Amino acid sequence: MNVDLELVRRALAEDIGTGDVTTLATVPAHATAQALMVAREPLVVCGLPLAEAVFKEVSAQIEIERQAQDGQRAPKGQTLLRLRGPAGAILTAERVALNFVQRLSGVATLAARFVEAVAGTRARILDTRKTTPGLRPLEKYAVACGGGTNHRAGLFDRVLIKDNHLAALRNEPPNAIEAAVRRAREKYPKLEVEVEADTLEQAEQALLAKADVILLDNMSHEDLRAAVWLVNGRARTEASGGVTLATVRAIAETGVDFISVGALTHSARAVDVALDFETLP
Repeated sequence: MNVDLELVRRALAEDIGTGDVTTLATVPAHATAQALMVAREPLVVCGLPLAEAVFKEVSAQIEIERQAQDGQRAPKGQTLLRLRGPAGAILTAERVALNFVQRLSGVATLAARFVEAVAGTRARILDTRKTTPGLRPLEKYAVACGGGTNHRAGLFDRVLIKDNHLAALRNEPPNAIEAAVRRAREKYPKLEVEVEADTLEQAEQALLAKADVILLDNMSHEDLRAAVWLVNGRARTEASGGVTLATVRAIAETGVDFISVGALTHSARAVDVALDFETLP
């Protein structure tokens, strides 16, 4: 993970403001402490380098010993980080460090559950652009820590022709999909081109237009199987639309190559991680 120190500083400034008044009022400046960051539930670890950067940004005197690694499965009760140093600095940094780890580990843990749900099929789990503004690189990193696959990073690295693009080209001959793919190839010949198809007819049009990927949106399982049979390996297929842990296995068994899941980032629950102070010897 490449740690964005500006992000760390902004997060700390948001929390500390003009000062951690509780710690400044109650904890002597000379007090030292040791603490453990602990998983309070089973999870996939993510965000420890960010947490370390938070503690070090508050005080370079905090000693940190990492007890786990990003991408590792941690059982309930496992120590993730061991800290020792100025008690006030540890207290001041605590919440921001935990926020990063809880959020990113939550994304990684949910991604791992979806990956496990499709094990044994050809389908790979993709993330989407439905991310927290400003945190997309971190959340996509968390998806990868959970075993998922990153889709496009933004609007710039893949052409993805969706229903609203096609609506704007509805009068173009011979059809909107063929016209859109042709223009995309002419303008950005080095980029992959993906086309959203809501119907089997559109899937066939995308295939004839030689799209690299056909996004099968909100199709029934029967139509997904029919689309996979129609494409027959001549393009990659991606299923999307309201995918849940309860439905993802059946979708994978239709034979699609990818399943995109917006919930990985827009609905992941922050997992329970705590910082427990210990008594110094």
